[in-house]
Amino acid sequence: MNSNKLAVIFPGMGYHSDKPLLYYAKKLAREHGYEIVDIKYDFQVKAREIMDDKEAKDEVFYHAVREAEEQLETVDFASCDRILFIGKSIGTTVAAYIDNEHGINAAHIVFTPVPETFTYLREERGLVLHGTSDPWCDTKLAEEKCTELKLQLEKVEEANHSLEVGDAFVDVAQLPVIIGAVKMYIERLS
Repeated sequence: MNSNKLAVIFPGMGYHSDKPLLYYAKKLAREHGYEIVDIKYDFQVKAREIMDDKEAKDEVFYHAVREAEEQLETVDFASCDRILFIGKSIGTTVAAYIDNEHGINAAHIVFTPVPETFTYLREERGLVLHGTSDPWCDTKLAEEKCTELKLQLEKVEEANHSLEVGDAFVDVAQLPVIIGAVKMYIERLS
């Protein structure tokens, strides 16, 4: 590694790191001196196919964990002064799980968590961005868990699991607000 700061990108099932939320978060991290590691998964199912199937969700989660751990096995986290995990959806859970299991002590940017994410996130280590119309995570749960874990919560009213409301003009106008919160969080870490 050429930097003492590392950002690892953990995408969602259908939300890769070239989509807006992760693309701009990754770009901001790079602008703040973070070296980037982009995790990629090979999913055989689509998210909507497992939404109401706990067993299938668990299988997908552990598959993603194994793939991420393989891609990270050569990373020397101990040589980094700052580690930032940026996740989307299931990627937020994978990131928090790996952080806990391996004692990495990363800070987290959590785009649209799923309920399981809060099982692994540590106190005071993250920014959570949640849409109030997200079918994957109830707003009340996100609020309670963020309060309990002392995580910064930014809500996007009426937004779905992509932090969009379905109106292209509104969605594009909202993006600078979302990415602005990410920028402030990254700057506080630096």
